[in-house]
Amino acid sequence: MHIDVIPSVNEARVIDLTHRTVIVIDVLRATSTIVTALQHGASGVVPVDTVSLAKQIAKDEDVLGGERFCKKITGFAAGNSPYEYMTNDIEGKRVVLTTSNGTRAIQKALKADYILAGAIINAQATAYAACKLRKDVALLCSGAQDEFAFEDGLCAGLIITELQRCIGSWSDLTVNDIGYTVYSSYQFYADRIPEALHQCSGGKRLCKLGFAKDVEFCSSVNAYTLVPILTENHTMKPFLFE
Repeated sequence: MHIDVIPSVNEARVIDLTHRTVIVIDVLRATSTIVTALQHGASGVVPVDTVSLAKQIAKDEDVLGGERFCKKITGFAAGNSPYEYMTNDIEGKRVVLTTSNGTRAIQKALKADYILAGAIINAQATAYAACKLRKDVALLCSGAQDEFAFEDGLCAGLIITELQRCIGSWSDLTVNDIGYTVYSSYQFYADRIPEALHQCSGGKRLCKLGFAKDVEFCSSVNAYTLVPILTENHTMKPFLFE
């Protein structure tokens, strides 16, 4: 298996994504929120890159969620905090979600054979799903403002670690230089993930805005075994392990 880590959505090229399993990572917070919504019974999550399109496709019974600059969009039912989707009200409902980076990254990856949503909270399960799909992997870090985000790189390093455990040998993996860099970074912080997320710029920004609980939650390693996969109708639903 070959693994490429792409540091931000702005650096993703179609050639890097085509015929691969792309794991989109937006730890703070889009992919963490997608996992959480599905874990709490949402029927699906539709990732949309613009506010206007989200409003256009959302039906009366849908939950319209999203953020810009880390804040809930005016008129939307929910923002981009995982805690807003930990409710019985979400069960059985479709979520239409638009965020600054994560949902845009999913749209950028549409030429891939498979698209998974990966986060620290489901890293092990995401790696296992990627192994099941038997394709080369691109780990697409969403980033922030078109720049690399440390927390996404840390997650990519964790997923590479889990992929190695799943496959069983480094000799069966090839990883690009950015991949080796984030893998080494994860090894350094492996026992201090919450500390690392609170120290990075994204974590500091969310804490300043009152979302410290989100940062803590999003640093919970392998809290869930659910893996969102994009279906043919552009809706993320749980990957079905056989």
